[in-house]
Amino acid sequence: MVCGGYATYGQRIGILVLDSKIPRIPGDLGNATTYSFPVVYKVVQGATISKVVGDTDPALLEPFIQAAKELEAAGCKAITTSCGFLALFQKQLAAAVNIPVFTSSLIQIPFVYAMLSPDKKVGVLGAEKKGLTDLHFESVGAAHVPVVIGGLDHSHWVKAMRSPNPCFDAKAVEIEMVAAAKELVDSDPAIAALVLECTNMPPYAAAIQAAVGLPVFDIVTMIQYVHLALTQQAYQGYM
Repeated sequence: MVCGGYATYGQRIGILVLDSKIPRIPGDLGNATTYSFPVVYKVVQGATISKVVGDTDPALLEPFIQAAKELEAAGCKAITTSCGFLALFQKQLAAAVNIPVFTSSLIQIPFVYAMLSPDKKVGVLGAEKKGLTDLHFESVGAAHVPVVIGGLDHSHWVKAMRSPNPCFDAKAVEIEMVAAAKELVDSDPAIAALVLECTNMPPYAAAIQAAVGLPVFDIVTMIQYVHLALTQQAYQGYM
């Protein structure tokens, strides 16, 4: 016996996407080939990069809430977003729906820190360091965690992403990402793991890890973790 209720089935993760036309290569949250399972995208009209990164426009909260409710109504079982700076909306969005919401990869910071020796720190690599404030960390329960923050504020990549006609050389961006990660890790020997804030950074996570030799967490690691929790399957081993 099976019963209906939704127009389509099989998608567990819903993703609220910024209103932008930036390139999204494999590994990017916004590229559907990043995943081995189906996801559903919902563009939040008017949620441009300039309105979200840095001083997030409070007027965007209601459009995000409405879009989250639409993903829930479509059958999604958990929701994330395409910008780590939306950590500021974590509590409001989680309260607006009846399914789990994880707005930002920054939510992983307390989890990562709990695995480390108490004298260690979590490195946070963001798209723009200047925009990450104490409130972003407080909003995801990470205010108590010792973090060291780095960014790519003046990189060609950030300039390209903010351009009206965004284009970039992925290999050149990888070089910038690795250099920024190494600079961050070299700045404090207590850093024992990295969390990548930006949802466009996962394509370069492997190169970053190879360069710094530390665990690297990003929004895709979190999506995979949540999806696994939503799709538990019986084990087929033997003894």
